Amino acid sequence: MGTSGLIAAYHLDGKGGGLEIGWDEVRDWTPSSGLIWVHLDFSDPDAAAWLVGQAGLDPTIAQALLAGESRPRSVVSRGGLLVILRAANLNEGADADDMVALKVWLEGNRIITTRRRALRTIDSMRSALEDGRGPTSPGDYLARVCDGLTERVGDALSDLEDRVDALEDAVLTEQSYDLRARIADFRRTAIRFRRYLAPQKDTLTRLHGERVEWLTELERAQLREVGDRALRMVEDLDSARDRAAVAQDELNSKLSEQMNQTMYILSIVTGIFLPLGLLTGLLGINVGGMPGVDSDSAFLVVCGALLVMAFALTVVFRRRGWI
Repeated sequence: MGTSGLIAAYHLDGKGGGLEIGWDEVRDWTPSSGLIWVHLDFSDPDAAAWLVGQAGLDPTIAQALLAGESRPRSVVSRGGLLVILRAANLNEGADADDMVALKVWLEGNRIITTRRRALRTIDSMRSALEDGRGPTSPGDYLARVCDGLTERVGDALSDLEDRVDALEDAVLTEQSYDLRARIADFRRTAIRFRRYLAPQKDTLTRLHGERVEWLTELERAQLREVGDRALRMVEDLDSARDRAAVAQDELNSKLSEQMNQTMYILSIVTGIFLPLGLLTGLLGINVGGMPGVDSDSAFLVVCGALLVMAFALTVVFRRRGWI
């Protein structure tokens, strides 16, 4: 449908299928009409007007479904369950860590979801309904949504692990200043992911214990498994972030060592040529009384003396262990 804030709506038959409906059927729905799923764009005024004035929701729940920025959480209210989650942004041209908010309200015979940007998990759910393989109950819907979002976030985090592996290898081989920017970008990405994944992990690990009657034991077990996966993902994310910090420290150490080595060589060269420069500077003074001015061999003598002095300084430095 996708007009006036209604992205899609379905009457679910409880067997995996669903009949797509429009605004008129959504507005005329009553609890006796059967299970319904309404998917809205919360930035649209028509969707906001329906949620606040016609959906029969608690005002707090309606406002939560319309909130622009929200952190993952779950709230039980009047036998229903509000779940706010974040999904990896897999839209074209977007960064995965710019996570998309999905707000879900579930009760015994109605599901309402809101979002502003497209979500592949929801698209997959719609395709499953059209193929007769969709959710059969609110609890089944919740388990599928949580599983789909977690799986796609896991794919994005796998890419992060590949990036940190490449960065660790590059630190050992390249030792380039450009690596600093790449590591810093990786760490910023990890921080942006963790901003939402840490509270989302807490939300997912609590869902199986929420006190709502329509969640079956099987669905609670599925939610418990999703929560465990979310916990492992956050642990993997923390591990990748720590590895990036170690790689940055190693890079800084190598670059600092390289700089120190360069400065050391320059100091040795300066130590050798400073006395020679002083001597040649004295001989270059344009005043009377300079020795060897009238001698044809004076230039060669001075060059030889400079070579001897340079050799002597090199021997002294080597004996002192400086070179």
